[in-house]
Amino acid sequence: MLTVIGAGFGRTGTASLKAALERLGHGPCYHMSTVIAEPRRVRQWLDVGEGRAADWDALFDGFRAAIDWPAASYWRELAAHYPDAKVILTVRDPARWYDSVSSTIFARALAERRLPPRRRMVRWLVARRSPDFALYPRMARATVFDRVFGGRIDDREHVLAVFERHVAEVKEAVPAERLLVFDVRDGWAPLCAFLGVPVPDEPFPESNERAAWHRKRPRRLARLLLRGR
Repeated sequence: MLTVIGAGFGRTGTASLKAALERLGHGPCYHMSTVIAEPRRVRQWLDVGEGRAADWDALFDGFRAAIDWPAASYWRELAAHYPDAKVILTVRDPARWYDSVSSTIFARALAERRLPPRRRMVRWLVARRSPDFALYPRMARATVFDRVFGGRIDDREHVLAVFERHVAEVKEAVPAERLLVFDVRDGWAPLCAFLGVPVPDEPFPESNERAAWHRKRPRRLARLLLRGR
């Protein structure tokens, strides 16, 4: 059963928050990296994104927290389904967030729209090795790009307006005692106070998500092709 729900968009420090929550005893923590590591989960989210009934308890079985997309796209549903769970809204400077998301997640999605023949062949090979992972672009469109941004991820002003509206909506919808608006640069103190746990005697986890994304992506594809994941 989830004890923590992350309402913050991807690229707002969710990798650092995942590590912090697991250090504080609120793990395992579900994250988009979980979906990528276990491609069978892509179909689960595709079902949710395309409107089929969501079995949240089955989807998050074994996890105590869920943050980042695609879970964050369904923060309202999750907050209602787990009424005792605390909600954490990760935030960052909107312009810096846009620079990060547009050069990683959105750049990849836009590239999928204009795949050259060589990339189509790679996708075909991935599909042969991992039929579930081959559905990842469709799942991402259904649960994030279309659901959250109306498909307009190439429109900077629209994306920034969605980001700022999202922050306002979460603040308005979630009672103050249940919500932490959290910038990971603030470190352990506000997070530990919110969760009612001692502050660890160690630095707060730091993850350069943009650099990690670009560094890991080629290796991830190679693993899929070689191991058949």
